Amino acid sequence: MEKSKVLITGIAGLLGSHLAEHLVARGYQVFGIDNLSGGYLGNVPLGINFYSLDLTDRELLAEFFSVVKPDYVYHFAAYAAEGLSPFIRNFNYSNNLLCSVNVINECIKNEVKKVIFTSSMAVYGEGKPPFKETDQPKPCDPYGISKYAVEMDLAQACDQFGLNYAVVRPHNVVGIRQNIWDKYRNVIGIWIRRVLKGESILIFGDGKQKRAFSDIKFCLEPMEQ
Repeated sequence: MEKSKVLITGIAGLLGSHLAEHLVARGYQVFGIDNLSGGYLGNVPLGINFYSLDLTDRELLAEFFSVVKPDYVYHFAAYAAEGLSPFIRNFNYSNNLLCSVNVINECIKNEVKKVIFTSSMAVYGEGKPPFKETDQPKPCDPYGISKYAVEMDLAQACDQFGLNYAVVRPHNVVGIRQNIWDKYRNVIGIWIRRVLKGESILIFGDGKQKRAFSDIKFCLEPMEQ
């Protein structure tokens, strides 16, 4: 029996491309959307039905959903530049909140079985680590606000329309296909780019702070579940 149709937004990025590869190997029919603003076409694995589409285009997105009729949606598309977000407020909310609302609307209208949304540790703001899922979110920048707003919108869509959803907050995920050219996000990518240019890796504070990194390969099976 043919496995479910899966849609991944942001499929040309680190997480999207690896999950697509993982799901195709398990027999899923995978469709991918990306506007290639932060990902690369070369990242998209073979066997993917890829569409270059911007999630701000509601009409085109609606047409896509009506034709493809995905069973499950992994919404990974975002512009994750936390420190930059106060200076690009309109761009931040357009790409991280309004685009997500467009996806959620189509999931409701097309009776998607479940949407999986990648949020961020930024929803916790400047709390004291280690953070727990039971901590009260208190974002302190527009990026964190946009992510938390999507979480709340999903909860409302579940209450009113029965949309099944899950929120995951991957943190410091690293692996091949990571964008190393954006100077505002991905700490490992920033370090790699600076080393390639012969520059210091740039450490803030006294350098004694600790940070855990997650290999992308350990994120895939839990995402499938």
